[in-house]
Amino acid sequence: MLVKTYSAAVMGLEASTITIEVNLTKGVMFHLSGMADTAVKESYDRISAALPNIGFRTPVANLTINLSPADLKKEGSGFDLPMAIGILGADGKISNDHLQEYMLVGELGLDGKLKPVRAVLPIAIRARKEKFKGLIVPKDNAREAAIVNNLEVYGMDNLADVVAFLNGSNSYEPTFVDTRKEFYEHQYSYDLDFAEVKGQESVKRALEVASAGSHNIILIGPPGSGKSMMAKRLPSILPPLSLAESLETTQIHSVAGKLGSNVSLITQRPFRSPHHSTSHVAMTGGTAKATPGEISLAHNGILYLDELPEFSKATLEVLRQPLEDRKITIARANYTVEYPCSFMLVASMNPCPCGYYGDPTHHCVCTPGQIQRYTSRISGPLMDRFDLQVECQALSYNDLAKAPPGEPSSAIRERVLKARQTQEHRFQGQKGIHSNAQMTERMIHQYAEPDESSLELLRMAMERLKLSARAYNRILKVARTIADLEGSEKVQSQHIAEAVGYRNLDRGDWAERGI
Repeated sequence: MLVKTYSAAVMGLEASTITIEVNLTKGVMFHLSGMADTAVKESYDRISAALPNIGFRTPVANLTINLSPADLKKEGSGFDLPMAIGILGADGKISNDHLQEYMLVGELGLDGKLKPVRAVLPIAIRARKEKFKGLIVPKDNAREAAIVNNLEVYGMDNLADVVAFLNGSNSYEPTFVDTRKEFYEHQYSYDLDFAEVKGQESVKRALEVASAGSHNIILIGPPGSGKSMMAKRLPSILPPLSLAESLETTQIHSVAGKLGSNVSLITQRPFRSPHHSTSHVAMTGGTAKATPGEISLAHNGILYLDELPEFSKATLEVLRQPLEDRKITIARANYTVEYPCSFMLVASMNPCPCGYYGDPTHHCVCTPGQIQRYTSRISGPLMDRFDLQVECQALSYNDLAKAPPGEPSSAIRERVLKARQTQEHRFQGQKGIHSNAQMTERMIHQYAEPDESSLELLRMAMERLKLSARAYNRILKVARTIADLEGSEKVQSQHIAEAVGYRNLDRGDWAERGI
């Protein structure tokens, strides 16, 4: 007897419908075809153990299973459930009347329990697109899949529940998630706040400017100056995710298997902080399962690299192209996938190997040559991607004790939102351009061209401070953002002056002076 069930295979962010054809004839052999990986081939062992444990006999027959289309690679344990249902259907234990109405995905335990799998959200999107009535998934994946509307999602505990549901002997209610309510309820819930940061007003101002224009920023300062503390609070002042951004971000995390059982939707901008021992493959993605890497997991959020010079050169250099293109194409022998990776790069570093160069409270033991070699671990092209380079001074005890509470993140976020709204209006109609950091050369001349006096100030600054030529456009972009924060239509000299102050590492004498 031939029975068909339906599931999906995920490659990148796209899911493809898979038809599981199960045929039973006389004999004792088992055959599996359709480019299945090891996890799929082992499914029959799990199914054979699970069926007796829920009261069914494993059929003794010539069993042939084909995963169609046969030329598309199938991987993972998510095919356990549709294969098990297909076997029971072919053995006459399940009614075939409704099998074509549902897509199924889930891993089987030996006791028949359904275990969660990754990439359920893209599968749910595919099921709705293919006009399936419903999707049957493990209970832990139900909320994740239920954010897709116009699709009935049933979260089941075990294989016996699925059999009872398909036979009509038990009724189950589909999982319902009010996507918009969940999205808006958790949009402004932050654990960290800038009110907890005392002092460092100039650094907090730089972070506000970076957030307002989506500029990449690097913080340089001695240990204990608050670099990591402030960087971790950046999400609290960024504009909230739109619903479209939230769904896209959730889809990436679903494919990577990073969503918890109680999480249905990512409502806050991601903050990814990989360790400096992270490999370039983990950063870009594209392992054997083509999963997204850290830069894609940071999509629509922040990628924070602490102790930047400690990262390997190969890991840092792979960031250059994604930072410009805001997407990454991963090509391997067996596949080619593309992931979005539009993120704000935030980094921090010590000014020298010992960490205390320029610190008035500690003596630095590094020579100018050692300092130069330490900072040169970061290549010029990568450093060029940072619009703001900001120095952090360590605060003394008196400064910390007397400092009033900092400004709350909500107040800073209001100014950032206002500046972003100005930019959205300015760049409406410009495909892929949403903030000042994304401006092209032509747009810089169109929207950020300063007046004559400001140009003269910029010329003097570049000559006297020995700023590199690559700093020119970065200064104009940042100056445009500062003007937006002040509500100024034109870029003025004070905006240029502040933007010049954010190019510390471009100064030719940086390693020869004190901070």
